[in-house]
Amino acid sequence: MTTHSPAAAMAAACGAAFLWGTGALVVNLLIARFGLSPESISFWRFVVGAVFLIALFARPAVWPRLRGELWLLVGAGACMAMYVLCWFLGIARIGAAVPTLIALCLPPVLVTLVAVARGRERLDAALVATLAAALIGTALVVLRHGGLAADADAATMVAGVLFSVASAVLYAGFTLVSGRLSQALGAGPATMGLTVVAAVVMGLSALYAPLAWPGDIPPEAWLLYLGLVTAALALLAFSWGAARLSPTALTVATLVEPLTAVLLAALLLGQSLSASQWLGAVLMLASIAALGRRDAQRMAAARDGR
Repeated sequence: MTTHSPAAAMAAACGAAFLWGTGALVVNLLIARFGLSPESISFWRFVVGAVFLIALFARPAVWPRLRGELWLLVGAGACMAMYVLCWFLGIARIGAAVPTLIALCLPPVLVTLVAVARGRERLDAALVATLAAALIGTALVVLRHGGLAADADAATMVAGVLFSVASAVLYAGFTLVSGRLSQALGAGPATMGLTVVAAVVMGLSALYAPLAWPGDIPPEAWLLYLGLVTAALALLAFSWGAARLSPTALTVATLVEPLTAVLLAALLLGQSLSASQWLGAVLMLASIAALGRRDAQRMAAARDGR
């Protein structure tokens, strides 16, 4: 078992979520101003990230280890690609707020239930209260920024919700196996393999929708940012944290993502935060701190029990 501090692992997971939160504003810009499709954005984001990670971690000794976990890598990488795409498709149909809420709040519940069933998590009043506070805080932060899209008919609304639920289920599955991959391969090689698979999976979307590369330098620069920062760097931090945190703590830590997007919108776009959003932020951060302490106590108990 690793001896790294759970606090450092939690900081890494929160850092990944922070970087993903900055990417949310960039994705909105690329869709609204430059007309790029979610498929194109996801594809080029993973391609750029994969090229960068291959340059860093592709060594002869790495490939046999990757082959040993090939099918798990393929499954997890496909889940990673598809949960991002399903989230984008949900947003495209019914706006950002509800898909974001579903895609972020459902995974901690699913992951916790699986962890409890597998004996990796103890279900007690403290865990339930902490998880509830995290989800309520996320709802307070997210829902002020618009509900369903005004022009969404019933069929579009159902499709948007289903895409969002699919995103949540895929993300939960990805989270449950990402720690194992990072422990077996190391954070760098695991992230490289996952990102390569995700790029290939997203490339298959060209079978039904052409993938566009923007012709102007500004959107190309934004895609480079998404690939290097929100794919390569963020996924490295996530993988490092995943190997050292419980699945519940890992998924709750990534709730920093919508908080980051809201705070950046307030800072850069002049949007004000309501009292309920500040309350939500406090609840989220308090929950993350509580789960970090819980993981630290579990690690200490495991060491003492040896």
